[in-house]
Amino acid sequence: MTLPILLHIPDGFLSFPVSAVMFLLAGIFVGIAVRRAGMDQHESTAPLLGVLAAFIFAGQMMNFPVAGGTSGHMLGGALAAILVGPWAAIVILTAVVAVQALIFQDGGLAVLGANVFNMGVATAFVATAVFLVVVRVLGRERRALLIASFIAAWTSVMASAALTAVQLAVSGTSPWGVVMPAMLGVHAFIGFGEGLITVAAVGLVLSARPDLVRLAGAGLRPAGLAWEGTRSV
Repeated sequence: MTLPILLHIPDGFLSFPVSAVMFLLAGIFVGIAVRRAGMDQHESTAPLLGVLAAFIFAGQMMNFPVAGGTSGHMLGGALAAILVGPWAAIVILTAVVAVQALIFQDGGLAVLGANVFNMGVATAFVATAVFLVVVRVLGRERRALLIASFIAAWTSVMASAALTAVQLAVSGTSPWGVVMPAMLGVHAFIGFGEGLITVAAVGLVLSARPDLVRLAGAGLRPAGLAWEGTRSV
């Protein structure tokens, strides 16, 4: 069995217990996210959810070359979390990953829970935590927000890769000493690309509509309210 380097785990690579546990965890978080996303979002940002879903879906379908003859693609969890918050980001990534598995066979159905958790839940929460910590340290100026976006995106990719490696190792697909360095090594480069894409997208939004950068406000307030104190009416 060839070790999968990308994060879309195919069917047959995880044991039944691991797949079952990941389905349960993903189901719990997605269920909470669906409820929280509706409560947290301001009506002015609702169209952004569809635009983000389409952008991330397209981004995940486009691979770019990485070292060693492998290729990677963006995840988009950090970008979504920064713009619309972690709960809405989970909903967006769940829809994207599910459509890819159901229609394009990109990732297996039996391991859909693991793929949703790794690429949706983990990236959203890791990116949110890292972004808020960096912003607290560096401040909320444009440059600081872009630095925070890059670090959050890179870290979220590495966290997703580490989780995937753990699941493969626990399932007996590959030894710890092989799968962990292989996943983290390749995704260190993929995370760099993810960071650049995230910075470019966040930078464009900051230039046009800074009020839509939800995490640049204060914690978990609606995006439409985050910048009210700095904008003229």
